[in-house]
Amino acid sequence: MLLLLLLIFKGLFHRGEGMTAPQNSGPLHAAAEEDPVFHFLQSSSFVNNSWAYTRGSGWLGEVQTHGWDKVLDTIRYLKTWSRGNFSTEELKSLQALFQLYFHGFIREVQAFASQFQFEYPFELQISAGCSVHVGKPSESFLNGAYQGTDFLSFQGNSWLPSPRAGSQAQNVCRVLNKYRDIKEIVQSLLSETCPRFLASVLKAGKAELERQVKPEVWVSKGPTPGPGHLTLVCHVAGFHPKPVWVMWMRGKQEQHGTRRGDVLPNADETWYLQVTLDVAAGEAAGLYCQVKHSSLGGHDIIIYWDGYSMFQKVMCLTVVVTVIALKVLAFSFQKLRSSWNVLVPSMQKSVTGANTQDPRSPGYQLFSAWDWWAKNRFLKKWKAILNRS
Repeated sequence: MLLLLLLIFKGLFHRGEGMTAPQNSGPLHAAAEEDPVFHFLQSSSFVNNSWAYTRGSGWLGEVQTHGWDKVLDTIRYLKTWSRGNFSTEELKSLQALFQLYFHGFIREVQAFASQFQFEYPFELQISAGCSVHVGKPSESFLNGAYQGTDFLSFQGNSWLPSPRAGSQAQNVCRVLNKYRDIKEIVQSLLSETCPRFLASVLKAGKAELERQVKPEVWVSKGPTPGPGHLTLVCHVAGFHPKPVWVMWMRGKQEQHGTRRGDVLPNADETWYLQVTLDVAAGEAAGLYCQVKHSSLGGHDIIIYWDGYSMFQKVMCLTVVVTVIALKVLAFSFQKLRSSWNVLVPSMQKSVTGANTQDPRSPGYQLFSAWDWWAKNRFLKKWKAILNRS
């Protein structure tokens, strides 16, 4: 089995030698603020020396991109871009490598279980992968756990026991370090194949990975924690990417009693979060929920406990001021109109014996001049009122 494993591995890298890693086409979504990481997770449950069950998956950060179909012994590509730019032959070789690994891992562990002092039933977990850094060399890792506790790791070209794992882990690492060819395979997969695959997946999935969806935020009252107290709940829904900062605030002070729930996935691959705060009923006034997210472009969402955002408060204030100004204008217009109605008849009477209907008559011309002057005066007063408001 070891010979076949080496042949597949060498064939895989012989075909991949001519390929160069895709250049980083830009940072992953800004919200993450972390270097992108691709990691493989394995969990193997050993019930007895003849029955075991293994699960495997691949993840880009917190997005699952690959699964392992244990019935068909094949890789499942969960995203359209999960293959990156690897050729079909390369992917088939990787799949064959994993097929041999999963079957061989179960057999080898069962064969050495007694020597390693593994007591049935037991669980083994493995996390392996790499991260890329802009302008820096990539980093890789492989960590193993026994019964949920750190057990060993692969560093450089050696297996090292975890400090608290004791003599049991030391014994396992001593045996594993005898297999030089296996160590070379693991080292090449971590330091060469993984960074190249990660770079290609980041490029292929760029559009989806950089997707930005603004959150919807509202507040509500939760279950009453006790007499005279309130539970304030801030709901943040439908945002992407996952990283988000949410806090109950008063003024510029964070409320340290704020409790953050788990960030839960929605069916449309966005996220949902609840953040709560218990307060005395008389102290809720002035509290607000503040949300920071990459999709907001630096403009935080602020929702006060009374249910209105800062934007809504400004809009309400603007509407109130506008209504008052319109009422003042309407009152002023009615006053000017009343003055005009009194002024025109008196002006007409003052033009004694003049014909104000005939455009050629002096009376008509005098009345027109007076009419123009009065209207112009009215417009000036109206403009002055507008400027004062």
